[in-house]
Amino acid sequence: MIRCLHLADLHLGWSPQDRGFPSDKRRVRRDERDSVLKTAVDWAVDPGNSIDLVIIAGDLFETHTPDPALTEHVLGQLRRIEGAGIPVITVPGNHDEITYHNSVYRQYGDGRAWPGVLVRNPMPELVCRYEVKGVPVFIYSLAYTGGLTKVSQLASLPRQDEPGLHIGVFHGSLDWDGVADRSLPLQSSGLAAAGYDYVALGHIHKYREMRVGRGLAVYPGLIESKGFSDPGTGRMTIVQFEPQGDLQGSSGFKSSLEYVSIPHREHVILDVDISTKESQDEIVSECKGQAGPDAMVKVNLCGVPSFSVDSERLKASLQQHCFWVEIEDESSFLESDDIARFAEEPTIRGHFVRRLLDRLEDSTSEREKEVLMLALRKGLAALEGR
Repeated sequence: MIRCLHLADLHLGWSPQDRGFPSDKRRVRRDERDSVLKTAVDWAVDPGNSIDLVIIAGDLFETHTPDPALTEHVLGQLRRIEGAGIPVITVPGNHDEITYHNSVYRQYGDGRAWPGVLVRNPMPELVCRYEVKGVPVFIYSLAYTGGLTKVSQLASLPRQDEPGLHIGVFHGSLDWDGVADRSLPLQSSGLAAAGYDYVALGHIHKYREMRVGRGLAVYPGLIESKGFSDPGTGRMTIVQFEPQGDLQGSSGFKSSLEYVSIPHREHVILDVDISTKESQDEIVSECKGQAGPDAMVKVNLCGVPSFSVDSERLKASLQQHCFWVEIEDESSFLESDDIARFAEEPTIRGHFVRRLLDRLEDSTSEREKEVLMLALRKGLAALEGR
């Protein structure tokens, strides 16, 4: 068995850019995210985990010019992997692109300063070959470089005609047919034709795995969140290769995946219908019941409340319980004067309001009155397209 830790899109150096985010908490989030690499390296160099290879498939950094102290921290962690006798391959991404003259990979990529193998070639080629547990391991990759990487020539990808484990490592968009983004376009057909046993991908932040020809292609995803729209997986991806046929893998390799959870900041998105809530205290209570005390929380308020919601006061109340809170109020509060005005309209809305008000006047049940008022508010919101 050969075991590989496949990392991508760590985006070290990122921190929240929201102007309202307190500087002390912004620093906490940055430090938490930057500690992910050390956590991964601690796990990889532990002999009990039997890691034979580490691949970083792009966007190790948030930017191509990371803070020098962060760069030194990263180099130190990669040296630990190298010092443990584990090959480590680093591929530039689109955030930490090698194209720029001041890119960190140009500053440190002279073959001596960067631990392990740093991919710098602009077109795909065999970048390194290792002997791992008696098995030849071939790594193919490229570093997207503006003006040098010829996208039109990527249909044919290289592969040695030799027995062993063949791995492609690419940071790009697989079969992406949307608006072009600044990344390497990849096609399943080209990867399948190459016949790699495994394709280690980066760029897409959501976990994804798919078959391409004889092999498996995997996006491990972002580990630690970059915000509510980019929540992260909270886990590392390990791929295990089992040779089919002789020990040289002359018939290829079978890939199996496992996942290791690591500590990360909880992100919670709460959709709260406040139609039946009687006060803001009820909203606060429900949110606290669904989010941990140190969570990043986004609350989406919806429905038609019987009172006006003070979003700032609600946020302040929840902020005492959570690490960070965002409130999005999409509820539709209606004043009683609004309802009375609607009832005078010669419209469908007016007809609807008059019918509900007549039923309310005839009702003798408090519970029925509650239901009718809720129906009235929700009906009005629906008529307004909400």
